[in-house]
Amino acid sequence: MFVRTAGERDLTAIRALLVETWHTTYDAVYGPDRIDRVIEDWCSPAKLRASLERPNAEFLVADDGKRIGGVAYAESVEGGTVVDLQQLHVAPDLQGRGIGGMLLDEVIENFPEARSLRIEVVEQNKRAVAFYLANGFAEIGRADNYGPAQSGIAALILERMLTA
Repeated sequence: MFVRTAGERDLTAIRALLVETWHTTYDAVYGPDRIDRVIEDWCSPAKLRASLERPNAEFLVADDGKRIGGVAYAESVEGGTVVDLQQLHVAPDLQGRGIGGMLLDEVIENFPEARSLRIEVVEQNKRAVAFYLANGFAEIGRADNYGPAQSGIAALILERMLTA
């Protein structure tokens, strides 16, 4: 896998990966109907397309030439000092192979002025929480509503300092 900037031609594959990872990870916790609503709200083709064009942001894919195995999306906030990592997903059958770490490294590399990287992680997603803690993140808070809408999904707010 190599990491590159996502393009318009990737949107169908990105959405399919997001649908698969969300359902695999959260159906047992929140039910497939609720996850369908979350996907429609947060991962619609229009929202994904808008993310490609957003300034001060980076939309990345991990690609092996045959398929997209991972995706990451991050935005620079707070005057460029903080990077808000909004998405980092790896196809379920490819998890544990270093793809998430490759995407995370590339996000950091694309925001050289940032002092910290933050992410909200659904607390019940133990595998993701463990990934971020193993990659230098620490818990700095909690949120009752994960994501951009009033989801009612509890999340941890994790941060990784990037500079001394």
